[in-house]
Amino acid sequence: MERRLHSVLGNAQKLDGGAMFGNAPKALWAKWTPPDDENRIDLACRTLLVREPHRNVLFETGVGAFFSPELKLRFGVSEPEHVLLKGLEELGLSDNDIDVVVLSHLHFDHAGGLLAAYEEGQPLRLLFPKAQFVVGLEAFERAQHPHARDRASFIPELPGLLEDSGRLELVSGEQSGVLGEGYRFWTSHGHTPGMLLSEIDGASGPVFFAADLIPGRAWVRAAITMGYDRYPELLIDEKTEILESLFERSGRVFFTHDPSCSMSELRRNDRGQLEPGRSFLQLDGVIA
Repeated sequence: MERRLHSVLGNAQKLDGGAMFGNAPKALWAKWTPPDDENRIDLACRTLLVREPHRNVLFETGVGAFFSPELKLRFGVSEPEHVLLKGLEELGLSDNDIDVVVLSHLHFDHAGGLLAAYEEGQPLRLLFPKAQFVVGLEAFERAQHPHARDRASFIPELPGLLEDSGRLELVSGEQSGVLGEGYRFWTSHGHTPGMLLSEIDGASGPVFFAADLIPGRAWVRAAITMGYDRYPELLIDEKTEILESLFERSGRVFFTHDPSCSMSELRRNDRGQLEPGRSFLQLDGVIA
């Protein structure tokens, strides 16, 4: 089956660079992504649209525009409109045309785009009225019962909205009944429990939707993690295993948060370390 890949940007963010790079010193990470006067770095919230002959599959929805004005300011979201919907429109689609939405986890910067834009005094409202929603069971349970450390990363109403839709598939293991053949999952616990990482079959090698395991090219480096990660050492081990597997199979890595790169190949440097290879700013119907 032919699958065409499109990178679709959602609302952008600015977050603290120190938080995004964990224990890496600023003197190092500031060379990769220069901060502003408030020590914040630019971050994309990018989604991946897979167009198949008879359905459209969307991987994540970005942060969206559901935040109230004060929360937009706190989390560095500047655009007032729902940017993902505009991006889909440019491809001739709307949220009504999406058949499946795959969510690696339910942190607001990956799942907030499921919701309609903020309206004062109005309850949160789920978009994508025809889509089936694919979420890892453990990731869903974490969103229902977050820890004090990550409670602010979740949208309390979202699990109930997804359940009430009647279109929710909770996945345990490597396969999804909704997605079927050509897709498999890795499950990661280093960033958040049960994060579901998708691998899409491709004629020239798999495409790996890295979510927050590898937010962008800088985090391909094995030792670079985020301050938001639950277990950084575990995440490094998970990342190393997955990247080695991808490299052996000519895999490519899709980045959600890199503002200047959608996807890159992998190469091994002269020290034997894996690093980003040839990179793609955006994907405009690339055949998987």
